[in-house]
Amino acid sequence: MENLLAGQVALVTGAGRGLGRAFAERLARLGCHIAVHGMRENGPAEYGEGTTLTDTARQISSQFGVRTIRVLGDLTVGSDVENVVQSTISELGPIDILVQNAGGDIAAAGGKPNPNSAVVMKEIDIKSVLDRNLLSTILICQQVARGMMQRRRGRIITISSTAAFKGSESSAIYSTAKAAVVEYTRCLATELRSFNIAVNSIAPGDTRTGRFLGTRQVAQERLLEDGTLDRIGLVDEVARVVEFFAGPLGDFVSGQVLRVDGGNQCWSA
Repeated sequence: MENLLAGQVALVTGAGRGLGRAFAERLARLGCHIAVHGMRENGPAEYGEGTTLTDTARQISSQFGVRTIRVLGDLTVGSDVENVVQSTISELGPIDILVQNAGGDIAAAGGKPNPNSAVVMKEIDIKSVLDRNLLSTILICQQVARGMMQRRRGRIITISSTAAFKGSESSAIYSTAKAAVVEYTRCLATELRSFNIAVNSIAPGDTRTGRFLGTRQVAQERLLEDGTLDRIGLVDEVARVVEFFAGPLGDFVSGQVLRVDGGNQCWSA
């Protein structure tokens, strides 16, 4: 299993900490060479999940015996997106797998704007949330897909959220952005079918990342790790789904959104 994806190249965005790092480590364990992307060199330290992006890439390389690079860039800026992709290709080779995890917070400690409301949220914050979650997904997927289309193979995995499927007065704009990511994923999957490129999305529910635990009051009973599905998910429980979408079991799966939330949402998407 450790060599399931040996020699392939994966670009994982927002990989300095939390779910992004877990995705990068999961793919490295399977043999992928990894481009570890982040927006800030010191991003991993913001919630106590590391020190620098450079050190994170070095640790993954040492632990799993694969080649890694760290790539910095703001994925809402076209020139940065192009540089991230070209740097990955120059250092590691053509990209076989993209995991577009960057998004969530507005790239700053302290969490999303409060209130994240459909009525009172400020224009500047609305644009930031939409750009960080939706625009970044569109730009990086476009850039990577062009290379995959030439090679007629590849896997693209976007990270959405269960927030995309349930209206909320406290996260209206974030939920809207993630719902748009889901729809973009489905449209992209349709467009890339004939190029043998599978495109899917993972929609995590509450997951115990450093940021999640550092910005919320969490009831102790939700921190159980087994014996019930009525709990906050473990990072590795979400990361395992990347293995399915990126590996041979996902060869004929495209255009799908898989919620990873212990069955908290059971209605149709």
